[in-house]
Amino acid sequence: MEKPTTQCIHPRTVGDVAVVKISRKKALILGSAALLVLVVAGGAAYLALSGGKELKYKTQAALRKALPVTAAAELHQRGVTLAAPLKCEDLTGWTKERLRVSCSGKTSDKKPVEVLGSGDKKTAKTYYTILVDGRPVVENASCLGADCHSQEAGGRG
Repeated sequence: MEKPTTQCIHPRTVGDVAVVKISRKKALILGSAALLVLVVAGGAAYLALSGGKELKYKTQAALRKALPVTAAAELHQRGVTLAAPLKCEDLTGWTKERLRVSCSGKTSDKKPVEVLGSGDKKTAKTYYTILVDGRPVVENASCLGADCHSQEAGGRG
């Protein structure tokens, strides 16, 4: 009687180890491919539903810390010089979902400067307004200063 070889066409033959290994290998490959497809599909669905956007400054503290720097950079780009760094505080009514910050200061020629920044986590939208001497220099922009250069598409809004 002949011994079964690894190329035996009878998978139930005792000692036919090679056929079992090939089917396990195929099962692993197919399982891995199916898992990869699920991960990619899940990621695509998440991006489609969320829009792939999130706030640059995710907390009230982060927005409060960044706003004086980005606003000063924006004003500098527009030829406005500040006498001192802007001072910022939380606006009443802010929540973890709706961030609100206000900054104030003076230009080098003593004109009042007001900066308002807001972010909505649900819509992932931000709005910035800068007033110098009561007149808008920036109105409802989606970014300020260097943050505008780091955005891939869109820029100032």
